[in-house]
Amino acid sequence: MTEVDRQLLATWPLPEPDGSKLSRGDVLVIGGARRSPGGVLLAGLSALRVGAGRLSVAVASSVAPTMGVAVPEGGVLALEETSDGHVRGRSVRAYASDIRGADALLVGPGLDDIREARRMLSALSGMPGDQCTVVLDAYALGALSGRHPRHVFPNAVLKPNESEAVVLLGRELEDLVDDTAELAERYSAVVTCMGVIAEPAGAVYQVPQAGPGLGTSGSGDVLAGAIAGLAARGCPPPQAAVWGTYLHARAGESLAHSVAPVGYLARDISERLLFELGAVTSQ
Repeated sequence: MTEVDRQLLATWPLPEPDGSKLSRGDVLVIGGARRSPGGVLLAGLSALRVGAGRLSVAVASSVAPTMGVAVPEGGVLALEETSDGHVRGRSVRAYASDIRGADALLVGPGLDDIREARRMLSALSGMPGDQCTVVLDAYALGALSGRHPRHVFPNAVLKPNESEAVVLLGRELEDLVDDTAELAERYSAVVTCMGVIAEPAGAVYQVPQAGPGLGTSGSGDVLAGAIAGLAARGCPPPQAAVWGTYLHARAGESLAHSVAPVGYLARDISERLLFELGAVTSQ
């Protein structure tokens, strides 16, 4: 297992940006049910904070106009919803061209119906481009459990928390490092779980944790968005997961020192990503 620090990241540099947003990739975040659109907002802004070029978000039609005002930096796609405000999974088919054109696709933030999430994963199957990194989080991970591992998207990154890892494994966690590695092998995907990142081929990395403050509502959406943003910039899935997990942890550590050990918000973590990225890349 390799511990992640600035020295390691210096040997694994990010793709060099140039002056065009087109060169830093397109991110599409899909989620945002009527009752929980904030996860998409946090994830999308975090993708931009780590340098992604362009952002689009796909959310329930009832909250799409509000999202357009809240995120003037991004485009907004309106998804059909049920009478209860859940996103209809198959409605993503209406945006097949946007999905095919994405360099990174993040699915899950703010989804709140497992049946519709399963329908969404089925509808998305085969739709992203061959080079697109697909990040799965939240209800998208619940929808993934029980499916044959070959149904996972190529170039996938799974971002389970501990309870989601239990669902994916079908048993309680025994050892976080071994269990994360097992998930990576089982689903043929890069997995980042609570600071441990594993590749299907067996490489495992560990990011030093930053205290309890990161355990706050929306924090996982920030991490998922950072990974998607780095992938859009051209990072392969392992690099995007390692760098994203490291920046997220260091942003939490910084806030714990400058604000308080607990009580800072996920939006604070998202804003701090920019400073942590600058600190690492300028060394």
